[in-house]
Amino acid sequence: MLLNGTGLALVRGGRLLFEGLDVSLDRGGGLHLTGPNGAGKSSLIRVIAGLLRPTAGAIERPAVALADDHLSLDRELSLRRALGFWNVPKLNGALDALDLSRLADVPVRLLSSGQARRARLARVLASDAPLWLLDEPFNGLDASSGERLRLAIDRHRKTGGAVVIASHQPLADSWQEMVLSG
Repeated sequence: MLLNGTGLALVRGGRLLFEGLDVSLDRGGGLHLTGPNGAGKSSLIRVIAGLLRPTAGAIERPAVALADDHLSLDRELSLRRALGFWNVPKLNGALDALDLSRLADVPVRLLSSGQARRARLARVLASDAPLWLLDEPFNGLDASSGERLRLAIDRHRKTGGAVVIASHQPLADSWQEMVLSG
């Protein structure tokens, strides 16, 4: 098992977001977190990433790569250098996969919002992390970029990685779905 969380609970801002939650993924697995805004999808992703400590429960996971609303790239560096800061071994493949190669020498601050969104995702694709955590990854992507991301996710899962996605958008049938109600 690649991801195993048992009895997870989280209180944020005095509000119980979830409790008694069990989450698990094997290699090649995909978990789709759905539910209304404020239900705890992003918070659960942060718990899985180790950025939030659960109020109760335990979680075991390998190294993770997270793409959320934070760019996490130095805006003054070229895209290649900014991504290189993260010591990502698959940089060129990630740039190619998300159609960013031609922008590799452009300063991050000059990227459009859609290009910046793809750059956030490229950091995850370029990592060696077996578990990808993607918070609303399709927001701000055009149809072509969305399809490129879907292909990259499928490749990652087929090679033994696993993916957790929080999204309001429907995903293919091969995803385990968890609905959070907040």
